[in-house]
Amino acid sequence: MTSTLRRRPAQRRSLERVERMLDECAVLLDEVGYEALTTKEVARRAEVPIGTFYQFFPDKQGLVRALARRNLDAFLRRITERLPQATLDHWTDLIDLAIDEFVAMKRSTPGFGVVDFGEVLVRPGGPALEGTNHMLDSALENNAIVADRLRTLARERLGAPAGEGFDRALIVAVEATDAVLKLAFRTDPAGDADLIAECKLLVRRYLSDHLP
Repeated sequence: MTSTLRRRPAQRRSLERVERMLDECAVLLDEVGYEALTTKEVARRAEVPIGTFYQFFPDKQGLVRALARRNLDAFLRRITERLPQATLDHWTDLIDLAIDEFVAMKRSTPGFGVVDFGEVLVRPGGPALEGTNHMLDSALENNAIVADRLRTLARERLGAPAGEGFDRALIVAVEATDAVLKLAFRTDPAGDADLIAECKLLVRRYLSDHLP
C-alpha cells in the first residue's frame, strides 16, 4: 500500500505531534474544505514548526491520505469492539452494524463528511475531487481497500465464505453502499433515515442472493 508518512514517529512526543496535525486537519476540512486547507495553518493550529510537518508528511495530500487511513482503522476498530455485544445470527448481520457505524462517524467525526476513507468530497455527499479515488493505494481504488479490510474481518470473526464469488460480491456491495449513503447525506446533512434503511435492505438482499 502507499505509504502515508515520510517517516514513522518513534517517540511519544513525535506520535502526539502527528496525531495533533491529523486532528487539526480534520477540523479544518469541516471549516474550510480541502481546497482551502493549507499545511501552514495545520502546523500553526497543531503548534508545531512547519519543518516538523514536512518531516512526517510530504504535502497536503499526504496529510489527508494519513487521515483517511486513520479513519478506516477507527471504523474497523469500532465494528470489532461492538461485535462481542452484537447479536449476529448470520454474517450478513454485519451489514447493519457496519452501516450504522459509518453513519455515526459521518455525523460525529471531524472531517469525515469531507474525507472518510480517501475520496475527497467538495461537500458532504459529493461530488468527489478528480484523482482522489486512489488515496489509500496507488494501484487499487479506495473502495477496493475497504472491501479487502471488511472481507478479512468477516472471515476472521464470522466465518464468511472464501472464494472469488465472495470477493466480487463484497466489492459490489461496498460500491453500492458508498453510492447510496452519499445520496443519503446529500438529501439530508444528518443522513436521510429512509435512504439509510434502504441501503441496508439493498445490500443485505444482494449479498443473500449471491452468497451461501
